Formats: sequence, C-alpha cells, structure tokens
Amino acid sequence: MHGRVKVKSTAQQEEEKKKEREKKLKIYVAARDACFSKRKEGIFDDEALQISQQLLSSNPDFATLWNYRREILMHLETVKDEDELQKIYVAELSFLESCLKVNPKSYGSWHQRLWVSTRLPKPDWARELNLCDRCLSLDDRNFHCWDYRRMVVKMSSVPVDQELAFTDRLIGSNFSNYSSWHYRSTLLPLLHPESPEPPSPCRKPPQSSPPPSPQTLSHRVCEEQLLKEYELVQNAFFTDPNDQSAWFYYRWLLGRAEREEMISCVYVSRDEERVAVAFSRPVNAEASGLLLVLDGQPQRVEWRSVHPRFKHSPVWICDLPPGTISDIPYEHNLTVHWTEKPTHRDCALYTGRSESWCRDSATDQELFRSELSVEKTSVLQSELQSCNQLQELEPLNKWCLLTIILLMRALDPLGYEKETLAHFQTLKEVDSMRSAYYSDLCSKFMIENTILKMEYAEVRVFSISDKNLTTLCHLDQLLLVTHINLSSNQLQRLPPQFAMLQCLEVLEADNNSIENLEGVYHLPKLEEVLLKNNKISSLSDLQPLASCPMLKRLDLRGNPVTQTPDIESKLAELLPSVTNLLL
Repeated sequence: MHGRVKVKSTAQQEEEKKKEREKKLKIYVAARDACFSKRKEGIFDDEALQISQQLLSSNPDFATLWNYRREILMHLETVKDEDELQKIYVAELSFLESCLKVNPKSYGSWHQRLWVSTRLPKPDWARELNLCDRCLSLDDRNFHCWDYRRMVVKMSSVPVDQELAFTDRLIGSNFSNYSSWHYRSTLLPLLHPESPEPPSPCRKPPQSSPPPSPQTLSHRVCEEQLLKEYELVQNAFFTDPNDQSAWFYYRWLLGRAEREEMISCVYVSRDEERVAVAFSRPVNAEASGLLLVLDGQPQRVEWRSVHPRFKHSPVWICDLPPGTISDIPYEHNLTVHWTEKPTHRDCALYTGRSESWCRDSATDQELFRSELSVEKTSVLQSELQSCNQLQELEPLNKWCLLTIILLMRALDPLGYEKETLAHFQTLKEVDSMRSAYYSDLCSKFMIENTILKMEYAEVRVFSISDKNLTTLCHLDQLLLVTHINLSSNQLQRLPPQFAMLQCLEVLEADNNSIENLEGVYHLPKLEEVLLKNNKISSLSDLQPLASCPMLKRLDLRGNPVTQTPDIESKLAELLPSVTNLLL
C-alpha cells in the first residue's frame, strides 16, 4: 500500500468544499460590511477603493459598490491634480477590463466604464475602440459593447464611412451578425441621406460638415446606395436562407419614409356645427397650437380627440358656437392653422351645402408606397424574381415568403393582391405559431388595398366584407366615409380608433365575432347599425351606442344579449332614439 495516493471519499470532499465556501463567504461579508460602514460614515479613501475592488472582482454586478466607487472618485477629483487623476482613472479602466473578463455582459462594469471614459482628463479613444473590437470578436452580439462603442465613436468623432467599413468587415465574416446590420441602418442615412428634391443622387456630406441633426435627418437612404444594399443583402440570404438577420435588414431597406407632417383633411358640418381635422400622424392638438379662423375671425373653440382614451390622435374635433354656420343661404370660409409646424388648410362651406371638406388627393404612393423611379422599379422586379427563384428552392422558408409579399406591395399592391393572399396562406401553414400575426398583417394589407380602390373611385363607401379580417387599421383615412361594410369577417372588436369615422351613417358588421363596441363612440351621424350573428352578450357592451344621437335602426339578431330578460324595455331605456329594433 506504500506509495499510493489516498483518495478522499465524496463526503469528505463535499465537507471540505463547504468549509471553503463558508470561509470565503465570511471574508466577502466582512468586506461588504466594511464598505457599507465607510460609505455611511462618508469616508472616501484609498482603502475603500481597495476593498470595493476586491468585492467587485468576484461579483462585478454589485451596483451599490459601483455607486460607492463613483462617489470616491468624484471626491478624489476635488483633492487631486489632473496628472494624478489621469493615473487613477487609467487604473480604474484596467480594473474594469478584468471585471469584463469575468462577465463580458456585466451591466455595472460597462456603465462604470462609460462613466469613467467621459471623466478621464486625457481619454485614449483609440484604445477604447480597440477594446470594443476585441470584445465583439469574442461575441458580436454583446449589446453592452455595441452601446459603448457608439458612445466612443461619437466622443472621438470617428468618420461615418470608417464605421460603415467596420460593419462591412463584421458582416463579411458573419452574415448572421444582426447587431452589425442594425448599426449599418443607422449609419447609411448619415452618409447617404435621401435628398428631398428629385432626382436623389448620393452625395456624401463634406468632411468638414457636421452630421445632420435628428430633426433634419430623413432616416432613409438615397436610391443609388439602396440599390447597392439590395445586392449585399441578397448575397447574405442566398448564403443562408434561414438566418433572419439579413431578412430583417432587407425589410428595413424596403420600408418607406414617413409621410410629411401636415393637416391632411378638414371637414365641416353645418348641421352639427362641428369641425373635424385629420393629421398625417397622431398629435396632441391641445398642446400643439391649433387655431381655427372662420370668415377671417379667430374662434375660441375647445379641441378634443375623437375618443376619451386618446391624448394623441390623428383626428380632432371641435364644436362651433350655436348659430355660427347654420345659415344655409350663406357661404363660410374656414382656415385651420397648425402653428407647431407651421402649416394650414382652407375649407369653404358653400351656399346651400350642409357639409364640406378639403383634403389631399392621396395617391397610393403617398399613402402606402414609396415613389419608385424607373431604375428602382427595375431593380425591385429583379429582386422579386431572385426571391421567387429562392422560394422554389426553399418553398417552406418563411422569411423568403414574407419578403416576396413586401416586394409585391412595394411594386404593385393591387396587381399582386391574389398572389399576396396565396403567400399569406402558405405562411400560416409553414409557421403556424405566428398564424395570428400573419392574419393581422394580411388584414392590414387588405384594408390598404380597399382604401386605394376607394380613392381611385372617389366614393365614400368602404366595403371589405368576407376577407377574413382579424383587425382594423388606417381608420384615420376613413374620416369622410358614410357607409362601411365589415360583414362576414373574423373581427372581435370595434377599437377606439373607430370613433374617427365622424361622417359614418351606416355600419354593417354582421357575421363576425364582435363582443366589444368601444369604438362606436360619439358618432354624430350614425343612423343604422347591423350586428347580426356576433358575440355581444350584455347590455353594457351596447353602452357606446348610447352616445350616438341619430341612431334609428339596430339589428342584434343572433347575439347572446337577446336572451336577456326584458331586453326590449331595457334597450328602449338605453337607446331611446332607436325606432327600428331587431332582436
């Protein structure tokens, strides 16, 4: 038996490990308590720095200790000269590097490094960039490092084209680097901004010029560079069709600039003596300076959103003083000023007219599509052809199918409507977990198409029945609609945005699954509501209808609420204006 190593039993090993852990814990707790005592007593000395450093070396996510270290360092700033501070902060950066080796995604360590770098008397930004490069080479999705790198780039004025080249390198080595694709999307509008004036050639800003401010930046890229980006991203998804990073970036490329901020429509009703204003985006009219001028005289009116739930809304209304425009034989001229922009829109209420409106003659490009040049149209057609080829090789690739849909919508949403619906059906089958998302997205596109058809026909009737709609959107575009048909869909509610239909007279929504009518609120012209075969189960669900003063006809056949005892008398009390009730 001589010369053989004695092997300890498992129980002995566990007992020794337990004692070692307890010993370390006692040391850790004693050091922690010492730090807390020093902080409580307001002691900011080198010993406190050393103790907190020992603790943070083993646990770099102790936020209280980082706060204490910052307090100590700020105290030292008041008693040390610049050279001494430089040495102290450089030492802190070296310590932080060791913490990041323990946990490269430590919130506390990265936050402390950001704080130290901004207070360093003589920062070495090149060294910090090098650190970011090393961290990202180990984990190219370390979002803490990406945030820190953006700060370093901003503070050191690294040229935008140099950073774009950096994303080229990372994407070239790994097409799946989503962070690099995203960073690229923030750099391109700076380097190749979309020009507001046609044509839009790529023009790099002069090196001496500061980057455009966020207020003036269009967030879109000029056409020449877009065409190059299409080629880059196509290489990525043909290399790995199932990687989502490049597909997401491609969706960003296909996106369009936001609509110009403006008053898109002014509507005035002589009967209700009411003015409705539609904006190109949700606004707070109470805070953004909305002024109504009638026949040259500013009016003291109270603007309100169409629904109490909205502080920001695309549609706002106001009531004029009684008798202001009720005189049929007279003409009135209104102007709505939006002083925040500033912009305005005029509207004339002619003799004998009970209502009038002034709005843009919206085209499909202005509403839902980007304006496409001949060159870009040709390139997108080529892109669509390439994606169709890829889809033949990868028929169950959801990213490819969704991108084909987006390309079709960018090129011709009405012309490709049939193909789009077929692709959505395939998407629901191959990616059933996201079937509801695809149904909602398909509903959105179908509503857009219906609005386009309505615009071309210049009618005030919106009919989209039997289209399997699961949601409603773009309701701010339907301010002037008088008749809407939503029958035979899969709708479960009429959302608060439905209150934007201020001219609505007839609502058809038979054969859905509607159980919530919250959006049917204060519609001043609504006379007829058809809700056969839905899921309205209680009188409280019908309460919003009580705010519609002109409601005359209501059809509730096939709804659970009709089984309520004394339903007719209760409805007569709730809706006294209804003279034609069908149960």
